[in-house]
Amino acid sequence: MKRSERPTTIQVRNAQRSIKIRLPELQSFAEIAWALVSNHKRLGFALASIPMIGVTIISDRQMAKLHQRFSGLTGPTDVLTFHHGEILISAETARHQARAFGSTTENELRLYILHGLLHLCGFDDASAGARATMHQVQDQLLGDALHRERRLKKP
Repeated sequence: MKRSERPTTIQVRNAQRSIKIRLPELQSFAEIAWALVSNHKRLGFALASIPMIGVTIISDRQMAKLHQRFSGLTGPTDVLTFHHGEILISAETARHQARAFGSTTENELRLYILHGLLHLCGFDDASAGARATMHQVQDQLLGDALHRERRLKKP
């Protein structure tokens, strides 16, 4: 993929107050993840029309409202992705899931960022087969992104 096909920026912002978020670390991860994910776009999926990707971390309350509005489903979800380049992530759901899976809230947020980016690149998790494919790519890229992030942090 040509560099010009990627959005010029990806921005992570925190729009909730209940969970402390280390925004600079998530921003750095998002940039690394986008560099990796954009090379895995589905054939025929155009990214050039997305000028910027916005990742917003919100509360469960906000997420539940949006989940109902856009999916017709009650209650919060972890990630909502819109094809115009917006990814919404629930901080409280991330914390809950991190506890359930023995992870950290920050790592769960990283996973959700990556998951949303894969959706923007045309991956789908609506069927069992598509979900398996998406999760395979997601697991590989998450490992790669975390490895690159650790290398950048070393003095």
